Amino acid sequence: MAGRKRVGIQLPKQAQNQTVEQRYALELEALAPLADIVEIRADSPAEFAAGVRDVDAILTSWGLRIDRQVIEAMPRCVVIGVGSVGVDMVDLEAATAAGIVVTNVPDVFIEEVADYAMMLLLNVSRLTPAMTRMAREGAWYQARPILSRVPRLMGQTLGLFAFGNVARCTARRAQAFGLRVIAHDPYVSELEMSALGVEPVGFDELLARSDFLSIHAPHNAETEHAIGAAAFARMKPTAIVINTARGPIIDEAALIEALRTGAIAGAGLDVLEQEPPDPGNPLLHMENVVVTPHVASASTRMRPETRRRAAREVALVLRGRWPMSCVNPTVLPRAPLERWQPYSMSRGPNR
Repeated sequence: MAGRKRVGIQLPKQAQNQTVEQRYALELEALAPLADIVEIRADSPAEFAAGVRDVDAILTSWGLRIDRQVIEAMPRCVVIGVGSVGVDMVDLEAATAAGIVVTNVPDVFIEEVADYAMMLLLNVSRLTPAMTRMAREGAWYQARPILSRVPRLMGQTLGLFAFGNVARCTARRAQAFGLRVIAHDPYVSELEMSALGVEPVGFDELLARSDFLSIHAPHNAETEHAIGAAAFARMKPTAIVINTARGPIIDEAALIEALRTGAIAGAGLDVLEQEPPDPGNPLLHMENVVVTPHVASASTRMRPETRRRAAREVALVLRGRWPMSCVNPTVLPRAPLERWQPYSMSRGPNR
């Protein structure tokens, strides 16, 4: 890996009048000693593929999907750094087949998303949209009787679909509110859940017992529409669904039907199947649903630290080392990279 490297980034659609050094100052904190950032002006995967043929790495978060066409156009690329927890904007199968390491940022904005999951839970369960409307319309004394029919939070059950970093932070917050917490995740040891005061359960039991179902899984072939009509049919009619993960994990048409028929009571959604949604999407107009524009991770710290961390991961690989967080770790034994981490793998590439 001798010589100066080239890191490709899609040129922002609303790029400010700045030099590359100014625009990517945060990424260059890690990359400047060994690589140059190359901006690629592209509005389609084909245009992007044409611009990345001689890059050694890609940095991405949102924008064009790094699909098979793009990946096969990069014979020199050794790493794709994703500035996000989710990596569904990259074709992982194609990257793995090409021997390209894909990294993510699994621990920068975890607290923010856990806070947001609890905010959605509280707003939907306490009927905040309806209470706000009634206050605005002068229905001051009609509000209390409605909310008086809502069970108190303490003693209810929060079910977590997946038990990764965000779910664990959400569990701690929920326990402080007096919620019982259960979780389903076939890839996490039951001992880890139990040690955090969370009861491990099967998927059907998760659905049947949850008063609140909070989704924290990655979006992949296994989780696509995992929460659909069959799942809603197993849930309590008083249940509320919270999603701060990825929209396609929920079958949106089935969710709309479940809300309309009273199969479940409400939903708090920071993510949707189509983003931005069609203005006519019924979820935007239901009073028992809170929809926000995929902002759960946003804070003053989130974007700068995500950019720094994504660039550090790419810099590690360009220096010939294993990254901290590799989402396709089967590539690592095949790549000419050194495993250097002096700590357990629970904090390394296969976290």
